[in-house]
Amino acid sequence: MPEGLAIGERDILLVVDVQNDFCPGGALAVPRGDEVVPVVNRLARRFPHLVLTQDWHPPGHQSFASRHRGRKPFETIEVAYGPQTLWPDHCVQGTRGAEFHPRLEVPGAELVIRKGFRAGIDSYSTFFENDRATPTGLAGYLRERGFGRVFLAGLATDFCVHYSALDARASGFEAVVIEDACRGIDLAGSLAAALAAMVRAGVARTTVAALGG
Repeated sequence: MPEGLAIGERDILLVVDVQNDFCPGGALAVPRGDEVVPVVNRLARRFPHLVLTQDWHPPGHQSFASRHRGRKPFETIEVAYGPQTLWPDHCVQGTRGAEFHPRLEVPGAELVIRKGFRAGIDSYSTFFENDRATPTGLAGYLRERGFGRVFLAGLATDFCVHYSALDARASGFEAVVIEDACRGIDLAGSLAAALAAMVRAGVARTTVAALGG
């Protein structure tokens, strides 16, 4: 194991959006997204602390292409807080698509952070909504609990994992992406761009094997 990656009491595993709609057969499936499930289950047994995040949109959310006449999924529009990619309706509150993957086994999870529940603001990061001003409360929780380093796993590498890692760093935490515990969408080069941005921000990268998993 590389020096400095021994897991301790000030470390927490952040499992990002391992939900039905982001897995094969879901409304916004990440290619091979379900492959992270057994990996996350193994990691959950290695970490003393664990937080889950859950995309949780109301019907008719502003980020849904169906909300905008004549628009199609994956087009981009301008909204009050900047460019917004339009998505298929996904992770709608109370639906099966919004539920965690049925084979996800993380009984030790200490908190579930729901994001994207404000109808007019999309949310990629688990720390801030996409207006970059509305916090989810995760940073405050981590500080009060005394955590210093956030390990990230889940979906998708180039969107919610990426933005969460950047905001973890901006919020004063060390951030480590467990690469083989994530899968990406890669929308028009988004995966390469995300990896480069994380390097620039000082986000570390590791593997399950390096963590003894």
